[in-house]
Amino acid sequence: MAPRVALRPATPADIPFVMAVERIPGHDAFINLWAEEEHAASIAGPDHAYLIADGPDGRPAGFAILSDMRDVHGNICLKRIAVAAPGQGLGAPFLRAIGGWTFGNTAAHRLWLYVVATNDRARHVYRAQHFAEEGTLREARLNPDGTRTALILMSLLRREWAARAAGPAPMIPTPAIPAP
Repeated sequence: MAPRVALRPATPADIPFVMAVERIPGHDAFINLWAEEEHAASIAGPDHAYLIADGPDGRPAGFAILSDMRDVHGNICLKRIAVAAPGQGLGAPFLRAIGGWTFGNTAAHRLWLYVVATNDRARHVYRAQHFAEEGTLREARLNPDGTRTALILMSLLRREWAARAAGPAPMIPTPAIPAP
């Protein structure tokens, strides 16, 4: 059985947790790192939504950053998603909760993301949650060691989410975006 995930909006007090998870050894191969100032500005602004996944014990277990919250075309980007303990089965329920939150709390038409082409675990989870691979951005990501990696563009449309959704979307406050 998948772990229970409760979403809540992040606060500035969650920034140290977000930064600690970003800096878990191995995460730098797949996610970008931001400085505290970058997170503070983003969490305070209208263009980003930070979500914390609280695990079954009520403690933070992962985070997600959504961007483009005011995109007039209804395209919201899942900029970053990371869990504190990969491989524990939290990724899929967390991603489902993010989809439910996005389509239940915004006027988004499309939830999209880039995934590092070599991140097989994440690509599997995204595909299992019905994200479609739309294309490849060749050598688009500069890795910490100076090499380059392709990024895969993936997305989930509102109608696809609605056709597969199981249960109500979690409702928490968010900045509104204009309807497309």
